[in-house]
Amino acid sequence: MTTVYPNEKQPNLGVFIRERISRVAQFCEIKVLAPISYFPLVGLFKKRYRQRIPKIEYQHGIEVYHPRFFSIPGVMKFLDGFLLYLSVLRAAKEIQKNFDFDLIDSHFAYPDGFAAALMGRYFKKPVTITLRGTLNRLINYRIRRQEIRFALKSADKVFSVSGYLAKLAQGLGIDESKFEVIPNGIDTTQFLPFDKLECRKKLGIPKRKKVIISVGALVQRKGHHHIIDILPKLIEKYPDLLYLLVGGSSVEGDMSALLKKQVKSLGLDGYVWFTGEVPHSMVNRYLCASDIFALATQYEGLANVFLEAMACGLPVVTTKVCGNPEAVHNGETGLLFPFGDREALIKSLDEALRRNWNHEAIIKYAQGHKWDKVAERIYAQYQQILS
Repeated sequence: MTTVYPNEKQPNLGVFIRERISRVAQFCEIKVLAPISYFPLVGLFKKRYRQRIPKIEYQHGIEVYHPRFFSIPGVMKFLDGFLLYLSVLRAAKEIQKNFDFDLIDSHFAYPDGFAAALMGRYFKKPVTITLRGTLNRLINYRIRRQEIRFALKSADKVFSVSGYLAKLAQGLGIDESKFEVIPNGIDTTQFLPFDKLECRKKLGIPKRKKVIISVGALVQRKGHHHIIDILPKLIEKYPDLLYLLVGGSSVEGDMSALLKKQVKSLGLDGYVWFTGEVPHSMVNRYLCASDIFALATQYEGLANVFLEAMACGLPVVTTKVCGNPEAVHNGETGLLFPFGDREALIKSLDEALRRNWNHEAIIKYAQGHKWDKVAERIYAQYQQILS
């Protein structure tokens, strides 16, 4: 169960979760509960709440249910976990009539993990929770911190995409033996090197450009504004520089208007390209057309896109925060800099553009993180729990 999963109207939402689930489904039968949040008054004004998302979809051969999840915005978000539980309980009962599931697997500690813990008690089934990047922020809220602690204590196993998140959760008083660190994987049949000049030709990118690319939702924590801010300094040294921003809005928000205003105010028209949201199957072409991947992110669990960029041969420049150092080996597969350090960001991007990288070694490192290996480890844990 997860509230972050692709659907007909949001095809790029939580693709990394679907990738994992579809691989695990090779070993066992799975049904997905992917609730869609709504709030009636908000729906009067925001089109995305009025989008008609099917109640049931089939994705990669898996039945995906989209019950509606009543969510109150603003200061009442601490109710999300309980409201999510109430919203999905009926759907789960319907599913159980023809599919007597053995285990409830959830992604994100809150609200998903909290609701899953309650479901586990109701159905008397074991529960697993996968920790992802939102934990960094949510444990700072007093009530949600307690709800997350309850969820993790109730779970039979807690998966974490990074060691950093596991330690963070253990700080809530959760037994260390309950955790299993299993990073995300990548589809190496999709993310692999393609001819750079051919990709640039198809995308309309001049072949002589020095291209920095960021892939991610246009939200504040991703730090795209920090990179835009230092571009004038880099352009002094690299007049043929181009910054590709691949991404659009997400459940966290949409900064696109502010970012475009920033570009205009700094006189960077022509130096920054906003591609908008791109189908996941096309992201590799943009990566292969680029020279450097950069993300000045404030926090992450362990960003899947780092490995996807490396699989295409790109070194990664990112912040030395959270699980990032576990994915990016400083000086080998990329460069790390302190978050918020403007001069360090300039220096790192400059060095990355000048450096003669061992692209084959970067690709080989990324290819060691295949989704199939992740799925095998997850399924082995399921078997251990059920035995």
